[in-house]
Order: sequence, then structure tokens, then C-alpha cells
Amino acid sequence: MKRFFSGMAAAIAALSMASCAEPEHIDVLVVGGGASGTAAAIQSARMGVATMLVEETTWLGGMLTSAGVSCIDGNYNLRSGIFGEFADSLSVRYGGWDALKTGWVSNINFEPHVGQEILTNMAAGCGNLLDVRRESSMVKIAKQEDGLWNVVFRNAEGKKYTITADVLIDGTELGDVAKACGVEYRIGMDASCDTGESIAPEEANDVIQDLTMVAMLKDYGPDADMTIEMPEGYDPAPYYNCAINPKNTEMDTGQARWTPEMMISYGRTPNGKYMINWPIYGNDYYVNTIEMTPQERQEAYAEAKNFTLGFVYFIQTELGMKNLGLADDEFPTEDGLALIPYHRESRRIKGEAFLTLDAAADPYEYRHSYYRTGIAVGDYAVDHHHFRHPDWRSLPDLEFYPIPSFNVPMGVLIPKQNDVENLIVAEKSVSVSNLINGATRLQPVVMQLGQAAGTIAALSQIDGKTVKRVKVRSVQRKLLASGCYIMPYLDLPKDHRHFKALQRIGATGLLRGEGRNVGWANQTWFRADDPLLAEEIFIKEIYNGPIGLDSGPVTIGKMLEVLKGLGLPLHNANESWWNELGLSNFDVDRVATRLEAAVVMDAAFDPFGMFGVDYNGNFTR
Repeated sequence: MKRFFSGMAAAIAALSMASCAEPEHIDVLVVGGGASGTAAAIQSARMGVATMLVEETTWLGGMLTSAGVSCIDGNYNLRSGIFGEFADSLSVRYGGWDALKTGWVSNINFEPHVGQEILTNMAAGCGNLLDVRRESSMVKIAKQEDGLWNVVFRNAEGKKYTITADVLIDGTELGDVAKACGVEYRIGMDASCDTGESIAPEEANDVIQDLTMVAMLKDYGPDADMTIEMPEGYDPAPYYNCAINPKNTEMDTGQARWTPEMMISYGRTPNGKYMINWPIYGNDYYVNTIEMTPQERQEAYAEAKNFTLGFVYFIQTELGMKNLGLADDEFPTEDGLALIPYHRESRRIKGEAFLTLDAAADPYEYRHSYYRTGIAVGDYAVDHHHFRHPDWRSLPDLEFYPIPSFNVPMGVLIPKQNDVENLIVAEKSVSVSNLINGATRLQPVVMQLGQAAGTIAALSQIDGKTVKRVKVRSVQRKLLASGCYIMPYLDLPKDHRHFKALQRIGATGLLRGEGRNVGWANQTWFRADDPLLAEEIFIKEIYNGPIGLDSGPVTIGKMLEVLKGLGLPLHNANESWWNELGLSNFDVDRVATRLEAAVVMDAAFDPFGMFGVDYNGNFTR
């Protein structure tokens, strides 16, 4: 049952926690306030459901903020939903989109603390429906006999408190909640025989991507000497090839060698700061902490920090940039580095859907029609970081493996096991292959996955259903209403009158888009203005009878004739009706465009709503 949070209820809950009395109850509990968890909590609360967000650190935003990866990769032309709001707020904060184009790796660069402030404000805008608790770590999780999740936390003062919840969302960086709930998962590289991916290794292994402990440097002026103390065990050799300099050695990895100025400006942010997240003999660091204890993780992270400090010292001394020092107004940490590491890879659950590289590369020919179930979109390349692994030469070479822009199926968020119900897994722990994780791990995709997770959780409470009974189309419809993409089409902006019709028809597959690779840019186009061709209408997937179309261009008159032949009530399909749909130039002898066909099909019989889909994209009635 749906429970609303009133101001009095919030006060009672606070007293309950303070006195360590009975467990507090919440409808939706999000553990982990990273990029995904924060978006999930905001979405759930905005849908009117009492939600709690619990985060270990003092900041919200995860890799966007706490990890310092504040130069956003991808989706610049697919800004939507909560990610789009976040980007819009950055634009307003800094004075326009051009003000964000300070570094060459991204079109959206910002200071981490600014991102954290924006996300905090967005969460606060949810009022009493969203209870945010920081500096609380998860102690244990159990399922009660009544089906509620029972989660024990420890706060900054060391006091334990218990939360019960109808629905639990894993927004942690490494999928710790999923493991605690008994979810089956994968770690590392998958075998090609398990995924069908031809470029995957023959045998599986536990190798994950390098992590990075990000530093933010600040320009203190040409005469300043901000050189840090030499880090313990400092060795300059690992950094020699980070950029062109007198001590270059042979480039084993074959990566491009940039000038020091280009290396530094890679992650330049407004206000004279520089994100140090440099993958070419920089501060990437290999260690697999996924199955470590909390103490073991902290010890490993300390070593990664020391490695980053070594790189900073190298920049200051070997490259002569002593005027660049650790920013003193960025991270609230004693060492001046990011609050948490940038994890590029996590546990990956075994979910109701399993997105692979092949599914993203050729969605219409893949054995499952996952594209019909999309809840997030991405356009970044398959980007893997492995050069700090001691045996990187034996790993697959993934130099930006080409795929089109893609969508992510809803089923990747839902554990497949029947004995795990009302758990949704987000962030980078979703059900994807190791290879395609190189594209789904990016900030915009992860935020969208979180928004979808929050939508599923809220709908389960609003409709009184378990998570696995929430329908794909219901989630997609709500995401579209929230200004999100479910198909990665570039043809129309999301405020266009026909945007949703194009998205809905695309998600049925009756008309299909075309993926393209343009340099580093991955794209998908509906080809809205192209002529409608009979062979490109896949209506036989939902209608087995004759439709009276062979091949070649289809006129407006013929299109309407075919739809009427299917029994659709189009007796008023005249120029007036055509204009009411927002279309123009009605001429039955003119060849229809693909956009016109999408708008007419959407209005005439709503195939998106009429034909539901399961997690694999199969049509259901």
C-alpha cells in the first residue's frame, strides 16, 4: 500500500531513530547516493511515494561529484530526464552552455562541489517525500516474513538504526546490496561462449577495469609553488609517457602522446581547475576491490591515492607545472583528493535481461528484441581502461569498439531469481556483459538507469504490485512523461510535438531507426523525413494477414487504405484530421514520410499501448 510522508510522520521518524526505538518504515529505500541512487530517489519521491536515500559519504552524486569525474562523457545531444535537468542547472549556474565547454574531453565540465550542490537542491525540492541520510553505512540486510526488507545502518556517531521498506534499490558503487540480498552476479570478463560476443576472451576471468582516484588541481598563478611533499615510495617511471617530455620511453600501449598542455586541459573545468583523470600513463590504477572487506578496500584505496599523488608530484616537478596545486576549495577531505574512487566496473547481476555488445551493435537482428524495452539511452563508445593491469597485453583490444547509440533494456535492473523480489539494482551493477559495460557505465546512462529504477519502485507502490509485475510499457510511458528518451533517436528534440509518437513507434519496431558511426560519435536516426517504403514497415510482426503492400514508396492515400483494411476506425481520415495531428500538406497522392507514418499509426491504433512487451521484447496482449 502507498504511504505518504507528512511533516508529523517525518518528525516521529526522527525521534524514533534518535531513541533507537522501533524500526522506521519507508515505501522505497535507496541505498547509495551515487549518480544512479540519487536519481532513483528523486524520481520515486516526485511520483508521490515516501522514499529514503541513505549514503555513506557527506556528498550526493557518486562518480559525478564524490569521485570527481566532473567532465561528462556522452549524451550531449540526448540530454533528458533528471540528467537533462542536472545539465540544464549546470548551464544556468555557469552562464550558458558555452561556459561549460572548458575542457576538450567533454562539452559539459563543472566543479564537483557545484554538481553536489545541484543534486542536493534537487533532492531537497522533493520535500518531506524524500528523507536523505548521509554518513550512514549499511551493516546488514534481511527479508522479513511479511516480505519487507529490513536494513540496519550505522551513522557517523556509530549508532545503529533499522529501516524496513517495501522496495529496495541498490545504488551502491560496487553492488554491495545485491550481494547482501543473495543475488547471483558476474565479476570480470565473460567468456565468449557465454555471451556470444566474438571479441570476448575464450575463457572468463576476474579482470575488471582500472579505477582512478581523481585529483582536482587549481591554478594558483604563474609565480606560485604548490609542489606537494614527495609521496612515499615515489617512482616517476610509471608516468614518463603521460605526455611529451624529455624522459619519454617506448610507448608499449600504442596510445597517443599529447603535449603537457593538452593533457592538463583535457579535464579543465570552470574557475581555473583541472580534473586529473588521465588514462595515458596517468593515474589509472589497477586493483579489484569488489569482494574485499571494507577495511581491505580502504587500504587499497590508500595505495591508489598515493599513486595519484605521485602523478601530481610528477606534473609539478617533471613537467614544470608547480603553479598547479591540489584545489583547496573542492573536496572536503584531509588529503584534498576525491571522496571515493572512480569505479568503472562493479558486480553485474544476472537479470531478467542481459545486454551484450552484440545486442547494442545490432538491436534489430539480435535474438531478443531488447530495444522495445528501453528505459535509458547512451551514445558513448565502448571505452575500457586496462593498461595499468599487469597482464594487459593478454586482454581484448577495445579501442573504442564501434556501436551505434543504443538503449538499455528494463530487465537489466531486475534480478532474475524468483526468490529475490522487490529489489531493483542500478548504478553499474546492472545485468550487462563486461564488454558493453564500457558504454553503459558512463554518467548520463547511469543517471537514467537510476531514474528508471525509481519509476519502477514508485509504480509498484502506486499500483500495489510487486516489482516484477510492473509492466514495461507503464515504466516507459512514465519516463516519456518525465522528459526521458526510451529510443536514442536524434531526429526530434524532446519538446517537439511528435517526439513521443516517434519514441513510441520506435519502441514497437513497426518502423526502425538506423545506427551510424561518425568518428567517435555514435548515432541513431529514425530518418523522419525520408520517404515511407513498404519494405520498411514491419507491421506483420503484430498482424499476420495480408496488408496489401509489396515494396517501394507508399503514398499517404495507400497508407490510410492499408490501415483501414486492418479494421482501424479511420473513416474521418481527411485533411482536417491530418492537420489536427499536427501534420501538413495533406495529399493522398504524395509519398508519406516516415514521421507522418509514425504519427498516424500512433494516433490511429496506439500500437505502443495495445501491444505490451515482456523483458525480452516479445509482444504480449
